[in-house]
Amino acid sequence: MTTLVSEEQVVERLRSGKMIESRDQMSEKYLKGMLRILTVSADTELVSAPAYYLAAKDAPTINAFISAMGIIQDELGHAHIAYRLMEDLGVAKEELIYDRDATGFKYPYAFDVPLDTWVELAVANALYDRAGFVLLSDVFHNTTFGPWKRALVKVDKEENFHLRHGETWMKKINKSAEGHQALQDAVDWMLPLTLEWFGLPDDLKTQTVQLEYGFKGQSNDQLRQTWMSTAIPFLDSLGIRTPVHRDEAKGAYVIDYPFPSEFDAAEKRWHFDQGPIEWMDDGSGRPSVMKRWRARGPKNDEFVELLQRGHRQVAGMIERKVGA
Repeated sequence: MTTLVSEEQVVERLRSGKMIESRDQMSEKYLKGMLRILTVSADTELVSAPAYYLAAKDAPTINAFISAMGIIQDELGHAHIAYRLMEDLGVAKEELIYDRDATGFKYPYAFDVPLDTWVELAVANALYDRAGFVLLSDVFHNTTFGPWKRALVKVDKEENFHLRHGETWMKKINKSAEGHQALQDAVDWMLPLTLEWFGLPDDLKTQTVQLEYGFKGQSNDQLRQTWMSTAIPFLDSLGIRTPVHRDEAKGAYVIDYPFPSEFDAAEKRWHFDQGPIEWMDDGSGRPSVMKRWRARGPKNDEFVELLQRGHRQVAGMIERKVGA
């Protein structure tokens, strides 16, 4: 394994305008930070595949199902890119994917809540993939890690296609009163989950390495604003109600419900009436976002098992053949 460089050498390289191209140009701090953000990106793309497949089975036509399969194929490809980059940085890729416990995967909690219908898949493409597009576009334009920047040229375009797919289907579904109500019901529980997607508010962030090293260019709250700047006008154009409004005096979008709030995943329902909860777990036993995230959601075990099952089956077959 190559030797890491000093912190001062990394800082000097970045100040001179050069990219980081390989592990031997990284300090321990840079390496740990890059592996952290790559893991979240890879895990998110990977788990989106079974999450989307569950809803794709409700596709209204064969062509619609095929388009959903195309998106799932893209997501698996995006996951492979990030895992492959981590492999170049010294990570045992197959162990990371196939030997980790389900609760050890690091992806947005939203994917643990099942998408049961084609309507929910369309909304997921329009909201969740928009979040992915916002996040990865920010990385693409700002990252100091050269191999990831080059790989994201392809990913950025495909994520844009995914969110456009969701918008197109939402417009179709919205043409009937029944479809409009189904969209409203989906947005009611999915929009707040997407706003959580971007992580802790800036005043609670303890890790600043992503901004310090240029892994990304915007903070969590800034990324939330970027997402709302396109998502809310689109939903407004469909007549979909959202608990968000634009404050022109502040030049920003304002969340109108207690943020964050407690969420009932089984019922897909938010308890806004109970007031805000804490982001961090204070040990009191009261609900918190971090406690919910760490416990994972109802589909965590099932989705990870689905992804790991084939590998275990093949490994078992090889063991039996060798032992025969």
